[in-house]
Amino acid sequence: MGTADHVDTYAGAGGTHRVEIPPPQPFSESLKNTLKETFFPDDPLRQFKNQPPRRRLILGLQYVFPIIEWGRHYTLEFFKADLIAGITIASLAIPQGISYAKLANLPPILGLYSSFVPPLIYGVMGSSRDLAVGTVAVASLLTASMLGDVVDAQQDPQLYVHLAFTATFFAGLFETAMGIFRLGFIVDFLSHATIVGFMAGAATVVILQQLKGVLGLEHFTHKTDVIDVLHSIFTQTHQSKKRANLFWISAMAPLTSVILGSLLVYLTHAEKHGVQVIGHLKKGINPASFMDLNFDSRYLPIAIKTGIITGIISMAVRGDGSGRSFAMFKNYHIDGNKEMIAFGMMNIVGPFSRSAVNFNAGCKTAVSNIVMAVAVMATLLFLTPLFYYTPLVVLAAIIMAAMLGLIDYEAAMHLWHVDKFDFLVCMAAYVGVVFGSIQIGLIGLSVLRVLLFIARPRTLVLGNLPDSKVYRNVHHYQQAQTVPGILILEIDAPIYFANSNYLRERISRWIDEEEERIKSCGDTGLQHVVLDMSAVGNIDTSGISMMDEIKKIIDRRGLKLVLVNPVAEVMKKLEKSKFLESLGMEWVFLTVEEAVRACSYMLDCKPQDSEKYTNIV
Repeated sequence: MGTADHVDTYAGAGGTHRVEIPPPQPFSESLKNTLKETFFPDDPLRQFKNQPPRRRLILGLQYVFPIIEWGRHYTLEFFKADLIAGITIASLAIPQGISYAKLANLPPILGLYSSFVPPLIYGVMGSSRDLAVGTVAVASLLTASMLGDVVDAQQDPQLYVHLAFTATFFAGLFETAMGIFRLGFIVDFLSHATIVGFMAGAATVVILQQLKGVLGLEHFTHKTDVIDVLHSIFTQTHQSKKRANLFWISAMAPLTSVILGSLLVYLTHAEKHGVQVIGHLKKGINPASFMDLNFDSRYLPIAIKTGIITGIISMAVRGDGSGRSFAMFKNYHIDGNKEMIAFGMMNIVGPFSRSAVNFNAGCKTAVSNIVMAVAVMATLLFLTPLFYYTPLVVLAAIIMAAMLGLIDYEAAMHLWHVDKFDFLVCMAAYVGVVFGSIQIGLIGLSVLRVLLFIARPRTLVLGNLPDSKVYRNVHHYQQAQTVPGILILEIDAPIYFANSNYLRERISRWIDEEEERIKSCGDTGLQHVVLDMSAVGNIDTSGISMMDEIKKIIDRRGLKLVLVNPVAEVMKKLEKSKFLESLGMEWVFLTVEEAVRACSYMLDCKPQDSEKYTNIV
């Protein structure tokens, strides 16, 4: 990093473009534009413009029920593919549904219910053609953990089931409201790195939880951290019997594992020799569960909390791109807010339905979910007695096999190679889930990461690239040279209450460091501090107060503050706060090059010429 002799002289204001204050705009118009950009960036209502009432009605129905739109073009070839995919998914959903219900300490039959009604709803309301829906292991585990702190599933199973229904109901209300009010962007606060670590940590915890079924332990902790799980295992090792000999079945397909495991138990009467089995499953489709909702004030807070947290986690799992990646591959669009409404309605109507089993079996449309629901219905009506002899160790093995697929080693290594800070975030999420709790590992860490990015924005020192009018980060471009007597800083984020104090301290430190460098090198004394505000998209009252303080600090040092390219919103607020009047519009420039020319002119000219320049501008 060197120092360039800036020989250009400033010719005056005549040839310089000025930064303009935007024309006044009514508050109602500003509020309308802000709300539109926040909640409707994709402008979903544009398709209704200039359309007759009948067409608007049809478009509205197609928006809520996408099946109306693509159903008109449905073909026999599509049905063949969907039939195969639906049966394939059902073979996965049936054993996984039963397994995940056990993971949530719920009756196994509820796992089948969750693979019946919800897929029907999603087949009609979902916008993804490739997303299969059913239970989610992480949400099941979290439900067991949070409700288990209040109600013991063994001592009061009826109350526990009712609270699970109630929590699911609130999860549905939460997701539906998020979709209707277009708040899906909230899930974007959960970064990809956090989700990768979270999913791996959750998979680790779920696998450890399955040691209960593998080892045949009757009493097991409902907590999710690894310390409590291992303590529960090692304090009951004397209860373990030789039941792990069926574990090899897990290497096969889930449904095959169930069939072979059940057949083996039936032929050997292993249930009479200590092998735990599912037992009786009630035949018939699921009854309405609205009468089972529990709004008792003693339990309502935990039900609402469980519903909201499991809803957020389910949306995070879905929002990490599974359905979206399939849509991009097949060249169609997914509306995230419509997806939230569909999943919310699934949770409201279907008992204990959790979403986002991401499985693509060659399906063409969401009819594959309907086929899966029909297959599950046939199972509920005719085949549930066949699951009586299914050993619990097989269900545990199915869950463990499914969880291994959630540990994405390649994604973690990619984070290490691309962004080591993201890798540390990923590992922190993993450790947070395994040694703390699922809430800490996902939500707490994601919020902390966002706050750190907001509260600690980057500030960069800019220098001039030789033989050009371009100014770039001196630590990025080694040939960039600072300008004598001028410190050029770029602020790389909006200025809010969360980062205003940091920016004040950081800018002051940049000035101190520059003056120390000048003193040690014997260069021209510092006279101007130029703030490039091109990347400052907005500023609040705390930020304006910070700018006032920075100006006072710079004035006390005998320096001059110069601003470059404040955007319209920033200019409007600086003008209304009288900051521009205090600074002087002559010290606000459109480009860094113009600001440097003006400052260099002021450094080269005599005091009376300096006053003359100010009067001209």
